[in-house]
Amino acid sequence: MNAASNTLKARLALATAWLATRALMLWLLTHDAVPLLGNGSVAREVWRLYHHWYGVLAHGTFPAHDPLWQYPPGAGAVLLSPALLPGLTYFQAFVVLTLAADAAIASALTVVGGRPWRSLLGAWVWVGGLPLLLHTPLARYDVQVTALAVISLLTLPRSTRACGVFAALGALVKVWPVLVLLGVPRGRATRSAWSWAAGAAAVVLGVLAALFAHPFSFLRQQGGRGVQIESLGGTVLAFATHAGWPGKVRYQYGSFEFAGPHVRTVAHVCLALSAVAFGLLLLWRLRARRWTPATPYDAALSAVLLFTVTSRVISPQYMIWLVGLAAVCLTARQTVQRPVAVLILAATAVSAVVYPGLYGQVMACTWTGCVLMLVRNGLLLTAAVWSFTRVWRSTRPAAPARVPRVSPDSRGVTPPVPV
Repeated sequence: MNAASNTLKARLALATAWLATRALMLWLLTHDAVPLLGNGSVAREVWRLYHHWYGVLAHGTFPAHDPLWQYPPGAGAVLLSPALLPGLTYFQAFVVLTLAADAAIASALTVVGGRPWRSLLGAWVWVGGLPLLLHTPLARYDVQVTALAVISLLTLPRSTRACGVFAALGALVKVWPVLVLLGVPRGRATRSAWSWAAGAAAVVLGVLAALFAHPFSFLRQQGGRGVQIESLGGTVLAFATHAGWPGKVRYQYGSFEFAGPHVRTVAHVCLALSAVAFGLLLLWRLRARRWTPATPYDAALSAVLLFTVTSRVISPQYMIWLVGLAAVCLTARQTVQRPVAVLILAATAVSAVVYPGLYGQVMACTWTGCVLMLVRNGLLLTAAVWSFTRVWRSTRPAAPARVPRVSPDSRGVTPPVPV
């Protein structure tokens, strides 16, 4: 009775905390014009860019000739979803649906965390971690993508089919959720999850291709991406400006990127590091021998961390993905990612200082901006290395017990080995 009462109290506390923090995020969004909150740049993404794409998509075509459109075709469905709430403006409907996705994540983490051998710590990490990004999550569709990835992982113990379908839906919106399938246990579970993911992706892609023109136009925009100022490579270039490097910051491909000598080289190095990360993850998969209920969660977080830190772009909303996956890890008591989650939360808090707080300093490559990016990306890099190391060690076979070596006595008789 006491256990049930404590669980109910914990869930009520989570619900209260969610309502309070989301009310604060909404208040910040309504005061978006304040300089420290971005001078309106956070909300502008929705009511200008997303709304523009909504108008194009409503006519049955993807933005084929728009260099800012760099997303898989599933993103079109998310951007069209505000039409489900015709009584609201596009911006209002988008925020309401984002809050609904946020609530779905919190509810799923709470339900799963309340089960035996589970923990509500993951739900607390999501409820308390997302507001560290201030109001930015409400004006980006990364919460919706994270919801698909989180639900995919949480459904894995009960249904590999559902796990595969949700992962596929997430990948069709923003690619990275396919990584959540990396840690599915070998054998039948892996075959089921991946086959259902492939089938779901094929069906949805077929439907989108039938309903919209140019569904794969986003592919031609990816090759021209440079090095975003918030990426790890961008941090190197920002410090290089203080050593006389003549590069400049320009707005292109939907973000502020560096332009100048050696930028392409840095971009190629980032791509090479992503390839190395993929190789390490593949090697881990081949050599892993021990699986716990937390291994799929831990592996998903590690994979997304590695690809995030090696990417040419690390936008502030990427932290939403990491907070969501860290929350999933902390629902399992066997997770090895607890210290990694602390680093992610710290990096998330710094990200809010970077954007929208002091983004002008980052764009101008001042010492303040450079140090902020060094701290944030240093935390992420440390988290990625530590995460992968802990996953690798946790899945290695246990060392065989050493049998003590016993020498014969003076009569040549070997005494029995103690058991």
